[in-house]
Amino acid sequence: MNIKRPLLLISNDDGYLSKGIRCLVEMLSDVGDIIVCAPEDARSGYSCAFSATIPLRLQQREQREGVEIWSCNGTPVDCVKLALSEICPRRPDMVIGGINHGDNASVNAHYSGTMGVTLEGCMKYIPSVAFSLCDHRDDADFEPLRPFIRTITAQVLREGLPHGVCLNVNFPLVPMFRGVRVCRMAPGTWYNEVTKCHHPRGYDYWWMVGHYRNDEPEAEDTDRWALDNGYVAITPTQIDLTAYSAFDQLKAWPL
Repeated sequence: MNIKRPLLLISNDDGYLSKGIRCLVEMLSDVGDIIVCAPEDARSGYSCAFSATIPLRLQQREQREGVEIWSCNGTPVDCVKLALSEICPRRPDMVIGGINHGDNASVNAHYSGTMGVTLEGCMKYIPSVAFSLCDHRDDADFEPLRPFIRTITAQVLREGLPHGVCLNVNFPLVPMFRGVRVCRMAPGTWYNEVTKCHHPRGYDYWWMVGHYRNDEPEAEDTDRWALDNGYVAITPTQIDLTAYSAFDQLKAWPL
C-alpha cells in the first residue's frame, strides 16, 4: 500500500465474488489503493446488523499491487468494523458500498446491507458512498456506470462530504442515462411480503418476497421518479434520524 495514494475500503452485501464488487475494484484501481472486505456470500437485507452471538473469521482471498481482497463470515457491517480494526494500515479516505445488484432507492435503503456499509463508514466520520444498479442479474453490465462512479469518487475524495452525511447513488437500467438528479428518498411501501407454502413432509414454511409501491408516484423530486425516468439518482442520506418536525407536537403533549 502506497501512503501517497488514497485508501479506499470497499464492501457490499452480495459477497466478495459478486460481479458488482469486482467491477468496482477494477474501475477504481488507478484512483487509490483498495482494500475489499466483503461477506463470504450474499447478505442482502442485513442493513446495519452486526454479529453479537457468533465468532467472526477473516480470510485473505487475493493480494496484488494496490489491492487486497478479504472475506468475512459476518454481515456487511461486520466487514467494515473488522477491516477498520484489523486490516487497514491507516484510516481509509473513503468507504464505498457496492456495486449492488439491485436498487437501494426509497425505503430499500433501510433494509440494504450495501447502505449498511455506507452508514457504518459515515458513523466513523469517513466519507462514504453506496452505488447500486437496478439489475439483479448475476451478469449485470456495470460498464455504463464507470464515468459516474469515477467522477463521484474523485469529487468526494477532493471535497469530502458534510458531517454525518453519506451518498446513496442508484443507477437505472436503461440503454443511456438521461442525466443525474440530486433527489430525496421516495416514500414507499412493500406489501404482500409473505408467501406461505406447504412442504410435502407436512409442515408450512414461508418466503419473504413482496411488491413495492411508490406512495408519491407523481412527485418529480424523488429517487424513484429519477430512476423510473432514466436518471442517475443521488440521495444525500444522514445519520441523524431525529424527526425535528415533530418536536412542537410532542412538546405539547400533557406529559
